[in-house]
Amino acid sequence: MSVPESYQMGSIVKSDEVEKSLPLRSYSKWSPTDQGATIVWRDLCVYATGSGFGGSVNAKNLKRIINNSSGAVQPGSLMALMGSSGSGKTTLMSTLAYRQPAGTVVQGDILINGRRIGPFMHRISGYVYQDDLFNGTLTVLEHMYFMANLKLDRRVKSKERDQIITDLLERTGLIHSSNTRIGTIDDKKVLSGGERKRLAFAVELLNSPVIIFCDEPTTGLDSFSAQQLVNTLHELAKKGTTILCTIHQPSSQLFSMFNNVLLLADGRVAFNGSPDKALAFFAEQGYECPKAYNPADFLIGVLASTPGSERASQRTASYLCDLYAVSSAAKQRETIVNLEFHMAESADYPFESETDEFKSQFWPWKFYILWYRATLITFRDPTIQTLRFIQKIALALLIGVCFAGTLDSTQLGVQAVQGLLFLMISENTYHPMYSILNVFPSGFPLFLRESRSGMYSTAQYYLAINSALLPAMILEPVVFVVISYWISGLRATAFAFTTVLICVVLVMNAATACGIFFSTAFNSVPLAMAYLVPLDYIFMITSGIFIKISTLPFVFSWTQYVSWMLYANEAMTIAQWKGVENITCFQDRAELPCLANGKDVLDKYSFSEDRVHLDIFSILVIYFVFHFLAYICLLRKARRI
Repeated sequence: MSVPESYQMGSIVKSDEVEKSLPLRSYSKWSPTDQGATIVWRDLCVYATGSGFGGSVNAKNLKRIINNSSGAVQPGSLMALMGSSGSGKTTLMSTLAYRQPAGTVVQGDILINGRRIGPFMHRISGYVYQDDLFNGTLTVLEHMYFMANLKLDRRVKSKERDQIITDLLERTGLIHSSNTRIGTIDDKKVLSGGERKRLAFAVELLNSPVIIFCDEPTTGLDSFSAQQLVNTLHELAKKGTTILCTIHQPSSQLFSMFNNVLLLADGRVAFNGSPDKALAFFAEQGYECPKAYNPADFLIGVLASTPGSERASQRTASYLCDLYAVSSAAKQRETIVNLEFHMAESADYPFESETDEFKSQFWPWKFYILWYRATLITFRDPTIQTLRFIQKIALALLIGVCFAGTLDSTQLGVQAVQGLLFLMISENTYHPMYSILNVFPSGFPLFLRESRSGMYSTAQYYLAINSALLPAMILEPVVFVVISYWISGLRATAFAFTTVLICVVLVMNAATACGIFFSTAFNSVPLAMAYLVPLDYIFMITSGIFIKISTLPFVFSWTQYVSWMLYANEAMTIAQWKGVENITCFQDRAELPCLANGKDVLDKYSFSEDRVHLDIFSILVIYFVFHFLAYICLLRKARRI
């Protein structure tokens, strides 16, 4: 599978053509707004919550990260949020971007162009995370195609979408890497760290954001790549885009490129203004930056906590924060903040109606895009598809050859048939159930990031992933049964073969649903396996092959109703023995018990020959119940984290 033809390299719109038809920031009439963004906040406090007994939250569980902060960023500003580790940089920026972690308590007011921030921030802003998360099997062009279909207004035409993608790849220097797979660590030809960061920026620029938030954008980049990246941000800011960056230890040259700097210490604002004014303010308080010393390192060092003298460092930082609070720079900033809040209360901003014009993609289309992406990833990952398919064929041949010639109408034949049926069930239970455990945990970080950005819902994601896996969940057991059934010599009737085929397909899907439930219910694969293994023993014991179901102790008798292995074994056994007469007994051992016909075989296992349809229906119920529980667990986890 591949992206549509209009996205192949041969038909990408030439960059010079795009340059003439598209401005840098406004790609279409459905752009969020053209008036720029002024974001202000006043008396902002942010608390991280801890859970008490039963998940309750109270005052004792709260930890204050941002302490009574106020500030403003105006259109065209390139602001650096700086401070030592733990000062609250990322927390402040994620809160301003309306992307704070679940459970965070926010007090105070945040306005953007006179409107309180809300979910619409996902449409008008871009957020570049410190760690880049991608599906490594996709190419750069495919990734941009999927993101454009999820992020852009549905009224944007496909040709215009092509132009937007081409323009962004050209501007970010990725046009020659369009057909290169993003890759993972194990791949030979992958994007470099700088290219991955530029791709992340290209995605965030798709919807022409009026404000961009960047979390440590230069981390992991060499000095040249970092310089190029900040240059790009500077050019965007000059054209009216508001940009906020958390940045750690920038070089002197990078530091001088920022219009404004906001210094944080223990969640409090230590200074907000231009870099030169920040150095002058610190010098006035007796902290003058030495010549030939990196100004950014100096400012952060003054506010940082020194090992061995933490209390003295905290007193220094607190003292500087107090001095800034009564300084002229703070008063100027407070004037801007109060003016914006006054205008918000008295003026009629057009911004609100502009942001509400956005039309998201229709539900079925988002589902299709997610399914398309998941299918591409599945088909390109040999560990998921190719190797499993080859393994299934090999096992089917092995099992079929081992049982060939042993399935006759004798007492030994009864044992062989039941053993073969159990192998067919167990092979399509345990391997699929354990191999699926890592699918959702491995993709959860990317799902969490994209869903919280408003690209799609949990239901769309869950249904798309399972729909992409479904063809393999049907094809694998069908191939397995077709090969092993006829080679081994099971009962050659249409009813028997169809029943076995349907049951094995349902068994694999029920086992996969069970594995998905455990993978979404627990935070790690080892933990999921620790709880899943005991359940496996219950399924195995109640499968009907090891113990007569009617002899189960009363306290454990309920377990049979949750075992798809039992239902499948019963239906497949009925298909093989119903109507069979004259099973040969041991001629030389008359004292041994003899199962004279198929009814005796079914009675031995407490099976009833009129329960085939009920057994199949029961497996289907188990399948849907496990998927429902898995979806609920995924939904709760997405809301909780």
